[in-house]
Amino acid sequence: MVKPVIVEELVKKYRMKRGEVKALNGISFSVEKGEVFGIIGPDGAGKTSLFRILNTLLLADQGRATVNGYDTVGEYKKIRQCIGYMPGRFSLYQDLSVRENLEFFAAIFNADIQENYLLIKDIYTQIEPFRDRRAGQLSGGMKQKLALCCALIHQPEILFLDEPTTGVDAVSRKEFWEMLHRLKERGITILVSTSYMDEAGLCDRVALLQKGNILSIDTPEGIRGRFGKAVWAVRASEMFRLLNELKGDPSVESCYPFGQYHHVVLKAPLAGETDLRGIMDRERYAEAEVRPISPTIEDCFMALMKE
Repeated sequence: MVKPVIVEELVKKYRMKRGEVKALNGISFSVEKGEVFGIIGPDGAGKTSLFRILNTLLLADQGRATVNGYDTVGEYKKIRQCIGYMPGRFSLYQDLSVRENLEFFAAIFNADIQENYLLIKDIYTQIEPFRDRRAGQLSGGMKQKLALCCALIHQPEILFLDEPTTGVDAVSRKEFWEMLHRLKERGITILVSTSYMDEAGLCDRVALLQKGNILSIDTPEGIRGRFGKAVWAVRASEMFRLLNELKGDPSVESCYPFGQYHHVVLKAPLAGETDLRGIMDRERYAEAEVRPISPTIEDCFMALMKE
């Protein structure tokens, strides 16, 4: 069986005023059929360059990629018929209404909205009350739902979503991922990129991408399971001073702010709560709290970056 996506040693360079910048540095991976595969990384990691190459909108400088068995360079027309693509920036026609945008994209692919309505029904029913509203006047979450409907109206086999939840509220993000998992149940292969580390846990497998390099590819559980060190969440009355003190302490391997806590990893394998409390008591922090936690994807990403 041909894998939906195969990437082999892709390299993409950009020439900038300050010199040459490598957006992709010889990355390789493959995606299984019916999988939700996440490309996880911060801004500037190379996610959008990768997606544009796979969607035949950009040429790689080196390497090769196939989508649904078709080469992204020589067979780009065949690829465009079997994929759906949501770019990171809202790219529908803002002066057209919700209904007109959907009809336009269906016409491009010679698709029948009525025949394919079941595929988008769960999504479209949420925006149908606004079908006569211009797309540019929709909220962020509604825009994303409309864009997803337009990407699905021709029944694609593979769906590419480039940072689809950026700038969207927490409720809309949750609803969006629920929709993606319903699409997965229909057998659609989904590649999604995001800078939100918490969304990694919603994927079947993830590739952690930083500065054009893949740091790790595995299931979210596999990545967390390989962390291999104790992680501690600490909190005290003066969080900024605490961060600097912990970072400067020779017994601390890493310390990063995570919400209301700092996540701390100690150098000594057997070091633990007593050692951390000793540091905090020495510096006289009030209301100090120390507790063990499981490593998050973000903890793993930060550790891989240091390595």
